[in-house]
Amino acid sequence: MDTPHPVDADDLRPDPDALLARVQQQEAQARRGRLKIFFGASAGVGKTYAMLSAAHAAQAQGGPLVVGLVETHGRAETEALLAGLPLLALKDMPYRDRVLKEFDLDAALAFGAAHAGAAEPPLVLLDELAHSNAPGSRHPKRWQDVEELLAAGIDVWSTMNVQHLESLNDVVGGITGIRVWETVPDTLFDAAEDVVVVDLPPDELLARLAAGKVYIPAQAQQAAANFFRKGNLIALRELALRRTADRVDTQMQDWRRAAQGGALGQPVWATRDALLACIGPGDGGEAVVRCTARLTTQSDLPWHAVFVDAQARQRVGQAA
Repeated sequence: MDTPHPVDADDLRPDPDALLARVQQQEAQARRGRLKIFFGASAGVGKTYAMLSAAHAAQAQGGPLVVGLVETHGRAETEALLAGLPLLALKDMPYRDRVLKEFDLDAALAFGAAHAGAAEPPLVLLDELAHSNAPGSRHPKRWQDVEELLAAGIDVWSTMNVQHLESLNDVVGGITGIRVWETVPDTLFDAAEDVVVVDLPPDELLARLAAGKVYIPAQAQQAAANFFRKGNLIALRELALRRTADRVDTQMQDWRRAAQGGALGQPVWATRDALLACIGPGDGGEAVVRCTARLTTQSDLPWHAVFVDAQARQRVGQAA
């Protein structure tokens, strides 16, 4: 009988290089601002409203905050929520024969520097994360402004719709027939400290659209005939919820890996689904395997294949 080998104490010690890398990552994360994204299936679900409501609660806690830019789109209920919140002056950007009003990145950085020693990190509210800045701006995209604010240690709250996620852009275009050219990298979305899903059932969203609470009447009629068809809204809602669930699942897997490799050796539990491909001796088995492999790549799930030979079982039964 084999004699079990004693466990070396060194085998139980955490990898010092891994610990150092984790500490350095945590320190870098602590210096960086935190991003919160109010995320929805489409315009009109209430993302900006939810962000401003949360801002009033944050202001009541005494933390320094300022509204960098909010697009109300003429919605009275959203405009009313701006009352009482400090607003950053917008920057004039001459463009051709007119002057555009844009977010003032330098003013926001100055606000952050002025409140760097506060008990709570400075917070900037910046609507519509996927927005394209006016020509001549420091960055072509608003999400790049956000990255500079985060690097400066400033917290940012922003809003975006699922169709603006880069990885889902083609999918949304196939569903709605409308291609959105303003996109946000998935890396920024996944790196956000918090993603708040602002959800509204399609029928309620269509009622808001008909009541003129999403677009002005002329735009609302056109939107209802195109992008805001009920089937589109159902599909977009599913995409938004699924993408958020994928993000949470990734966070859970990261935590599990850290717990398994950490000094405490914390036990972890299985939280993931898995796919099972069932194939037989007939035609179609290769297609099933390929389809399952593709799905597992997309969803990062483990999978198993089971080969069932019913004819062999029948032969065994006859022989018996």
